[in-house]
Amino acid sequence: MKKIKQPSVAGTFYTANSKDLKEQITNFAKENKNQYVISTRTVIVPHAGLIYSGRLAYEGINQLDKNLKNIFIFAPAHRVGFSGLALTSFDSWETPLGHIDINQDINKELANKFNANFNDDAIQPEHSIEVQIPIIQSIFPNIKIIPILIGRQNPELIEQIISYYYPNKENGFIISSDLSHFLSDDEAVKTDSVTAYMIETGAVGNFTHEQACGATGIIGLVKFANKNNFSLIRIDMTNSSAVTNDFSSVVGYGCWFLYEGSKNKFLKEYYSKFIIDICALTIKSQFIKQEVHIKYPQVFSQYGASFVTLEKNNNLRGCIGSIIARKSLIVDLVSNAQNAAFKDPRFNPVQKEELDTLKIAVSLLSEPKPIDFQDEEDLLNQIKPYQDGIIIQEGNYQAVYLPSVWEQIPDKKEFLNSLKIKAGLQPDYFSKTFAAYKFTTEYIK
Repeated sequence: MKKIKQPSVAGTFYTANSKDLKEQITNFAKENKNQYVISTRTVIVPHAGLIYSGRLAYEGINQLDKNLKNIFIFAPAHRVGFSGLALTSFDSWETPLGHIDINQDINKELANKFNANFNDDAIQPEHSIEVQIPIIQSIFPNIKIIPILIGRQNPELIEQIISYYYPNKENGFIISSDLSHFLSDDEAVKTDSVTAYMIETGAVGNFTHEQACGATGIIGLVKFANKNNFSLIRIDMTNSSAVTNDFSSVVGYGCWFLYEGSKNKFLKEYYSKFIIDICALTIKSQFIKQEVHIKYPQVFSQYGASFVTLEKNNNLRGCIGSIIARKSLIVDLVSNAQNAAFKDPRFNPVQKEELDTLKIAVSLLSEPKPIDFQDEEDLLNQIKPYQDGIIIQEGNYQAVYLPSVWEQIPDKKEFLNSLKIKAGLQPDYFSKTFAAYKFTTEYIK
């Protein structure tokens, strides 16, 4: 006979009325803001009451691959204190939408391989798992879940579990977490922006539980992403004030999905036309009197570095960019498009009659990495033509070439010498303090 877990927070964190619950989740689907539903197998979603964060949780869970057979739910413990990971002995979990099966075969494996413990007393009252289940049921009617409650535990174990089960494409993963708690709206926005930056750049060394109640799960996932050169792409961020209109004390919510590649690769794959259109509209807007408002997906709120290049009749007409990501990508693109058109000191500002003759290209830059070399020959041996962009630096002298410059200067020695000249150095210059960095780009034309 099946052992069924009864719902613990139906009627509090979500309605206990099945008809109303179905209608609420249907409305979440109608409100979905995502232009593209990218198939992923891993998401970070919030776990507050569905009235507050359900729409955002739905958008994240709806991005999960519809062919999944199992979904792991990693959630923080709020009610019962314990060490390690807690599993449930129940065979299925009931909500007003019916029963959802729990994969006890995987549970037993988790207990044997990763020292997880069966602890129904900890899981019984917990909301951070249960609020995800009605949404999962509405999207995945035949799925099995593996609820994992996180107590006092190092994030490395979460990373190990994800690494172990991720190669099986039938497995998906939910990291359940809210963001900051009970700050004013202004403070929450600042704090959650820092949290988002850490998640999106992979720099979680100083990530704390004050930033997110599910910090252990988030850090574990970010470490997994870092090891595999995957990226976490922002879906959206908000907080409880959007529903309550109380800005004095809010809870923050964020949603991300895992992309198997770089963020720049994702942007090129799905938003190439949008990126070129932003630059074109930015330049054209200088010649019209009305203010232009650009609506953009949240991934463009993530930090990014770009170069905007203009050509006219196959000749360079302007090129300005950022080497380091110091602002949101949308701001970086708009600023660089304006500057390439109107503030490149090598050219006169673009005129209105030129607009139809301009061609726009955008390079999205990866983070520059320092090159460790002994001498110039060693440096040249480490440079990959047509792939690497190069930055050189000597005191106040600095210059950068994008990978696209290899088309004009295919020889490595000539490429480096030309870059030195651009920096204001002699082509044969070299010293012990000479520094070089390389980066890659996604090129959109």
